[in-house]
Amino acid sequence: MPKVGIIYNDGKPTAERVAEQMQHWLERQGCTVRTTTGSGGILGYANPHDGVPLVPIESLVPQEFERDLAFVIVLGGDGTVLAACRQVAPYALPVLTVNTGHMGFLTELYLSHWEESLGLVLAGQYVIEQRSMMAVRVFDPERTLLWEALALNEMVLHREPLTSMCHFEIKIGRHSPVDVAADGVILSTPTGSTAYALSAGGPVIEPGIPVWQLVPICPHSMASRALVFANTETTVITPANRHRLVLVADGNAGCYIYPDYSVVVERSPYPARFVRLNYGEFFQVLREKLGWGLPHVAKPTSVELP
Repeated sequence: MPKVGIIYNDGKPTAERVAEQMQHWLERQGCTVRTTTGSGGILGYANPHDGVPLVPIESLVPQEFERDLAFVIVLGGDGTVLAACRQVAPYALPVLTVNTGHMGFLTELYLSHWEESLGLVLAGQYVIEQRSMMAVRVFDPERTLLWEALALNEMVLHREPLTSMCHFEIKIGRHSPVDVAADGVILSTPTGSTAYALSAGGPVIEPGIPVWQLVPICPHSMASRALVFANTETTVITPANRHRLVLVADGNAGCYIYPDYSVVVERSPYPARFVRLNYGEFFQVLREKLGWGLPHVAKPTSVELP
């Protein structure tokens, strides 16, 4: 029988309890189980001026996990899923996501039928869906690498606090650089197009399309709008500000960006791999989670009074 990993949110009693139940159930099926928490994928905020050591992308894989794990169960909400993908992507481990949070946009299963669903996965009745991740790196003026992280949703760069205008020089691949004046900028994957980028006015992008989108946050110019481009292009963002900014990756990792620093974003060679019991139906998820495309309800027919 296969080896199986479990990553759970140790801040949620339900996730911790179900992780223990799943471990016992899997072991009764003859599986070898490795467990850890999602906290290893939450990097917090680094300040390069404090001499914080670089944490390489590949170093976040839990010590308990081997490359031959058949799959990894992730118990938590979307935040736990984002952190877990950062932990397992370098080993190309598929993740089976179980929702114990609220929105659960990235999760595959609910808790009510987990035994039946795990039985199907152990029987090989599943497919793998790959989603692109971005590698975000911060360099100082001497081109020394200071910080790096994987992001499944987005990278956000903004003022601290987010209350005044910032200026950015943005170069996408071979194209000429552009200047953007805004409260901040979001660089999003298709997966992240339904997260912060959507709230900032960006389009929803089907996950299989190999693109990034750049969304200015409250831009100063009406000409600065969301831009979609191939994710084969390297994006370099250089802030033109006298004050430090804050870079946030997937909401649970970040780095302070000082004047003359540059942020370089590329498509990661490590995609996120999701276990799906059925082929993904993206529009159905949009309807269930965001209410997109619900049938129109006509107004009541007017009645003429006598």
